[in-house]
Amino acid sequence: MGIVQRQGLRNTVISYLGLALGFVSTTLVLPRFFAPGQLGLTTTLASVSTLLAQVAAFGFASVGIRFFPYFRSPENGHHGFLPFLLGVPLLSFVAMAALFWLGKPVLLGFYETEVAALGPYYAWGIVFALFTLLYSLLDAYLKALYHTAFSSFLQDILLRLLILGGALLFAQGLLSFHGYVLWFIGVNGLLVLLLVGYLLRIGELHWRPRRAVLAVRPVRELFSMGAFTLLSSLSGSIIMYIDTLMVGSQVSLAAAGIYAIAFNISTALAIPARSLNKIAFPLLANYWKEQNLAGMADFYRRTTRLNALIGCLLALGIGLNLPFIYSLMRAEYAQGTLVVLLLLGSRLFDGITGLNGLILVTSPRYRFDLVFNISLSLLIVGLNLLLIPRLGMVGAAVAAVAAQVSINLARTWFVWRSFRMQPFTWQIPLILLITAAAGLAGWLAPTLASPLLTMLLRSTVITAVYGGLALATGAAPEAVALLQKLRRR
Repeated sequence: MGIVQRQGLRNTVISYLGLALGFVSTTLVLPRFFAPGQLGLTTTLASVSTLLAQVAAFGFASVGIRFFPYFRSPENGHHGFLPFLLGVPLLSFVAMAALFWLGKPVLLGFYETEVAALGPYYAWGIVFALFTLLYSLLDAYLKALYHTAFSSFLQDILLRLLILGGALLFAQGLLSFHGYVLWFIGVNGLLVLLLVGYLLRIGELHWRPRRAVLAVRPVRELFSMGAFTLLSSLSGSIIMYIDTLMVGSQVSLAAAGIYAIAFNISTALAIPARSLNKIAFPLLANYWKEQNLAGMADFYRRTTRLNALIGCLLALGIGLNLPFIYSLMRAEYAQGTLVVLLLLGSRLFDGITGLNGLILVTSPRYRFDLVFNISLSLLIVGLNLLLIPRLGMVGAAVAAVAAQVSINLARTWFVWRSFRMQPFTWQIPLILLITAAAGLAGWLAPTLASPLLTMLLRSTVITAVYGGLALATGAAPEAVALLQKLRRR
């Protein structure tokens, strides 16, 4: 088995373990130990640091992966590629950190009611951003070297375990909340040190700068690619983090903490789609290479049906069992119930509209994906400014739904208009009808004395009704074929 296959297999195992561990820690464990305001503070600190690091990186993480093959030369230290990969973003970081520090009165002004809570950690946000920047660059370097499993283990498994460890120390009274925040920042620095140690062990820590690095590829080409990637990644980060930041600034850090937990609960609906996208990305690229648009259109429809089938069942299971999920946390977090339901609707619609984004990214018209991402980020910011002052954190969820629906409709139309592909078959409305029937059955199930027993009863009813109707009506032909194959065996 080659290095790519070995690393790919390890990454798959680590990814799924990390997803499960991340969901349990951020959704079920941390909300038991920390008040909403405390989680709101750490979430805000992480979001600001990530945005600062991304701007400073100037897209060089993607540049490293994209152009490293031209520099690859182990005997010559890859022509000094690592110092160049780190040096440019670090110079940029110095300038960005100075601006961030000078802008302290302005930025904290957005959190005028929370200055006392955020102020002591403002400088620590710069340290956090530095750790985030260094990790992303070293991780990109390792990906270019085809050594991806170790960094994935650090990010997906070890980091989450260390954060859980800090939370347990806080719960036992061995760490103050201030100590936990420093722990939270410090474990990210530990990951950077471990990556450096790993590079040293595999003999790839080529730290000496070389003038030859400027002659391998035109520097202008590298910076052009970096600028394009910066816009794309920054718009993606705004989409990911801006809701929590704006809720924290316009409502309170406690509301931001409640919103962050609601957001994390809703991410369970995105896990199957993310797994499918990892498989779909290279397949779509191959379809474009072979110009097999008919095969791509069929794949588009089949994956959309599969996304809808799994997504609707998960949405029902999460939505109807929210009382049980929130019973595992502090009572204040249940204020996010409506936020979870709205975000579930947003993610469900994203899944039902299929692989429109991936088709666009892998197509000759890939640059339009950046237009859609920038449009989505601007739309979310605009709607948040309009709705959060009126509806609080619920306004942020409404804005997310409106923005996701609008952009996905636009993307779906663009793919159809450009390539004559659309994702819908007659099974999609049928799946929605089955979802309504199973949801009604689950809602009518009696509430028992124990939230756990109620959850088990509702889940059983939903699964039985949903699965039975899906198989009986032909809404899931792949599942029927699998059952027939198992029956024959």
